[in-house]
Amino acid sequence: MAQVIERDDVQHKIGTGATVVEALPKQYWKDSRLPGALNLPHDQVDALAPRLLPDKEAEIIVYCTGASCPNSGIAADRLVALGYSRVYAYKAGKEDWVGAGLPTESGE
Repeated sequence: MAQVIERDDVQHKIGTGATVVEALPKQYWKDSRLPGALNLPHDQVDALAPRLLPDKEAEIIVYCTGASCPNSGIAADRLVALGYSRVYAYKAGKEDWVGAGLPTESGE
């Protein structure tokens, strides 16, 4: 099971090189995402993770819309099952990030 992580720790880990992935469909990722986030929809983890996340020892932060969205937990737990050892679920997600006035990216 993935560890739950809060916004302050997400900011710190992004600053130290953690990989951030959004577990929502691509259209939501294109509209707005955390800086540098990769798109890894929760229902495509098995197919996309080997290519997008080749290092199973890297720190990976998975998020989706917010606390009411199960996608981050589903994707994070699947990554753990696939052998990724340092996976975090940012369950407060994009709503928390944007609500705190932190920057986002958009587009391809």
